Amino acid sequence: MKWKYLILIVFITCFSQFSKGNTGSNYDFIVSKDGDGDFTCIQDAINAVPDFRKNRTSIYIKNGVYKEKLILPASKNQVLFIGESLENTIITFDDYASKKNCFGEEKGTTGSSGFYIFGDDFKAENITFENSSGPVGQAVAVRIEGDRIFFNNCRFLGNQDTLYPHGENSRQYYKNCFIEGTVDFIFGWSTAVFEKCEIFCKGPGYVTAASTLEKTPFGFVFINCKITGNAPAGSVYLGRPWRPYAKTAFINCELGEVIKAEGWHNWNKKDAERTVNYSEYKNTGSGAKSANRVSWSHQLTKEERETYTLENIFNGWIPESAANIQTP
Repeated sequence: MKWKYLILIVFITCFSQFSKGNTGSNYDFIVSKDGDGDFTCIQDAINAVPDFRKNRTSIYIKNGVYKEKLILPASKNQVLFIGESLENTIITFDDYASKKNCFGEEKGTTGSSGFYIFGDDFKAENITFENSSGPVGQAVAVRIEGDRIFFNNCRFLGNQDTLYPHGENSRQYYKNCFIEGTVDFIFGWSTAVFEKCEIFCKGPGYVTAASTLEKTPFGFVFINCKITGNAPAGSVYLGRPWRPYAKTAFINCELGEVIKAEGWHNWNKKDAERTVNYSEYKNTGSGAKSANRVSWSHQLTKEERETYTLENIFNGWIPESAANIQTP
C-alpha cells in the first residue's frame, strides 16, 4: 500500500509544480507586490535581465502600486513589460525639478524622472506610469533615451513635463495611450508617433514643446488622436518651440474646445517662426478651425500627408510588424 501513497504524493507534487509554473509560463519573470512571483520590486526584475541579451525578456507585472524610481540601463535591450491591468498596474514616483537631492541641490527636470529608459527595443503594455508630485513645476513620469520604443495601451499621468521623449536618435511609438498634463507635457528631441491616443489637458498651457534637430525630418506626429481635457475653453496651445527647428503635426485628430484658435505659440522667439514646422491635416472638432491659425503654421496637402507613414517617419522601422516587439 505504501507504493500507492508514494505515487499519490509524487502526482500531487508534480501537479502543484505544474500549476504554479503554468501561471507565468508565457513570461520570463513575474513581479508581484504580494510575493506571489519572482520579485516584489520591478527594479529587481530589471536587474535580473542578462546584460546584452539577444532575445526578448518578458516581465509580467501584477496589479499594485509600485513606488519605485526605475532605470532600464542601455545594457538591457528587448525588455517587455506587461501589466495585469491598465488601471491597477501603476508605476509611480514623486520627484520634481525643484526638489533637493542629498547635497541640497535641485534635482532638475531630468532628475525628476520616475522611469529612465536607456535600453533599445523596450515595449510596455497595460501599465500606468505616473509622477504623483502634483502641480509643483517640472515633474517627469517617463524619460526615454532608447531606440525603437513601443507603448501600447498605457497611461502617462502628471502635470508639467509628464512625458519626455529625450533621445535625439530615438524612435518611439505610442498606440491607444492616455497622456495628461498641463504645460509642455509632451516634450523633447525624439521622433515620436502617437496613434489613437487621448491627450488630456488638465489646465491652460501647451500640449507639446518639441526640440527637434534641424537634420531630423519628423518630430512629434499625432494621428487619429483626441485632444480633450478639463482646461478652460481656448486655453491650450498645440505646441511651442523648445528649440528653433521644432516639428509637430496633428493629422486626422479631434481637437476639443480647449485648443486656442491660433493653435500655436512662438515662445516669444520671433525667429523660430521661420524655422519651425507646425502642421495639421483634416482635423475635426471645435478646436480645429484653421481660419485663425497663426500664419506660420501649415495645413498639409494630400501629397504632403502621404509622406507621414510609419515606415517613412521611422526610417524603415514598423513597430507592429517587427518580430522583436511582439507580445509572447
